[in-house]
Amino acid sequence: MAAVGVALIVNPFSSGVRRDLVEDVERMLRYYVGDLNIRFTEARDHATELAREAAARGDTVVVFAGDGTYNEAINGAAGKATYAFIPGGGTSVLPRALGLPRDPILAAERIGEAIRAGGTRTISLGRANGRLFSFAAGVGFDADVVRRFDRRGRREDGRRAANSAFVAAALGAFAGNGLHLGASMEIEGHGRAAFVLVANGAPYTYAGSLRFRLARESRFEDGLAWVAPRSVSALSAGTLVYRAFRGTATSARGVLSGVDDDRVVVRCDSPQPFQVDGEDLGDVTEVEFLAERAALTVVS
Repeated sequence: MAAVGVALIVNPFSSGVRRDLVEDVERMLRYYVGDLNIRFTEARDHATELAREAAARGDTVVVFAGDGTYNEAINGAAGKATYAFIPGGGTSVLPRALGLPRDPILAAERIGEAIRAGGTRTISLGRANGRLFSFAAGVGFDADVVRRFDRRGRREDGRRAANSAFVAAALGAFAGNGLHLGASMEIEGHGRAAFVLVANGAPYTYAGSLRFRLARESRFEDGLAWVAPRSVSALSAGTLVYRAFRGTATSARGVLSGVDDDRVVVRCDSPQPFQVDGEDLGDVTEVEFLAERAALTVVS
């Protein structure tokens, strides 16, 4: 039986969270850890508050939701609590990048076993204009895609649209720029670029089993990996995406990049969309990305 308390934070509006799954996840975790303090989020940023409360009690924070809610929870008590993440969103990048099964019941079982055994791992985070992120942040095109996806709205049950809508949003963003992205920002010390995408080490898992990785050598324990294409055309876009899945985007021709960096500063010619962990945070004209090494303890 676990010697510490466990708080289970659930976002009931995440696309992969259903009542029956919540009951199954709860049952699985109780088998390994005993009592749970279960709380449901009720509004944006509520998970931040709930994580702080759990940390104050000394609880391990387990989040059953999607990437946006994981981000909220991390910003509540990173460095003050141990975390675990159960896939409950459309993509659930973070738990999958940490090696957990996509199935929430199997993930809960793995987490329960690790909590009982006391297994943990310390990973790095990124920080963008003061906000922590777990796997990625960006300025420009990719943030525009996130915004267009969000503008498609949620279904009647409050859940986000299907992943196919994300692909449509990406195509719409590129077409909306005339199938060409020109330089619109300055990467301090490096040069001008069309957009910038910053990753926190390990690979994404947006597209099923395909692993999106900016640099093969990057790990969750490292600093920031980033790419900033000088410009993007219809032809170069395909090459860049291919290299991203191969882990060679940082060495692509016409791309500014860095691996295991501690700081990246971006200054835009005009306000540009800004996202962290797939959440639209509005427009910015300047962003400072920082590596927060050994910032988060996770169940492992």
